[in-house]
Amino acid sequence: MKKWNKFTIDTTTEAVDAISYQLSEMGIDGIEVIDHVPLSEEDQKTMYVDLLPDEIAPDDGTAKVVCYVDEGADVESMISKISVMLQDLSQFFDVGTAAISLGETKDEDWVNNWKKYFKPFRLDDNIVIKPTWEVLENQKEDDIVVEIDPGTAFGTGSHETTKLCIHQLKKYIKEDTTLLDLGCGSGILSIIGLKLGVKKAVGTDIDLNAIRATEENCEINHVTKDQMTAYQGNLLTDDDFCHMLGTGCYDIVVANILADVIIPLCSIVTSFLKEDGLFVTSGIINTKESDVVQAMEENHFEIIEINHMKDWVSITARPKR
Repeated sequence: MKKWNKFTIDTTTEAVDAISYQLSEMGIDGIEVIDHVPLSEEDQKTMYVDLLPDEIAPDDGTAKVVCYVDEGADVESMISKISVMLQDLSQFFDVGTAAISLGETKDEDWVNNWKKYFKPFRLDDNIVIKPTWEVLENQKEDDIVVEIDPGTAFGTGSHETTKLCIHQLKKYIKEDTTLLDLGCGSGILSIIGLKLGVKKAVGTDIDLNAIRATEENCEINHVTKDQMTAYQGNLLTDDDFCHMLGTGCYDIVVANILADVIIPLCSIVTSFLKEDGLFVTSGIINTKESDVVQAMEENHFEIIEINHMKDWVSITARPKR
């Protein structure tokens, strides 16, 4: 059984998003946040789960960010990098004690234990995300239900960045829309797009686990291979891969990725789009919004919309013709 190094950072709820973002920038994908922030009334209305008062610990402002790194990694080097990152963030956020503790866990522990917290929830009035192992209650007649088993790939739909993308897709998808999903993760954006009317979706990801998760979720949701295909590859380093995806084939290119990936993508995305195509982006932390806007403008994109949700930004643009 494979083992993982488990790093636990004691911090504050204020700094959680920034720390999680910086860890992901360091290439760490397995990130877990533990806090006592209560659900808002709005959140509780959109979830199919009841929480009793004695199940909710008081919010004292503290939080833990847990991340998992392969057991072969240099532990001392990783602790040093995390410490420097926390020190840098402390200039802008209250990072709390910023104490780092080290543990070890088996693959099955962190890959599967989170499932007990992942319950069905509504993205909006008629889109419901349902884990494959849960039973859906109170389903409405016009509900679009998407079953998801994210595995180790990011993309349950609950994160603000995913919600922002879905909101834009719902707005711009038309009959016979073709969709290119860059960094498809669990495939959730493409699957929802297909249920909203997309004719053909193509997904890409650099992580083979994401491709496998996408293919499995397509099968669960009765999405055929004629409707969606997912490919492993890196658009930024592989010209042949770019050519394989096709030129001028897509009505919408969606990228729910980090800002530092979206910025270089701006120089190549236009080649994938039809003449009136749209580039829908998210995964952008608000501190990098202006950098992404600048990259789009430098690559001759016209900004159509900028939307915010908490600390996250979605930018929708079209190439200037």
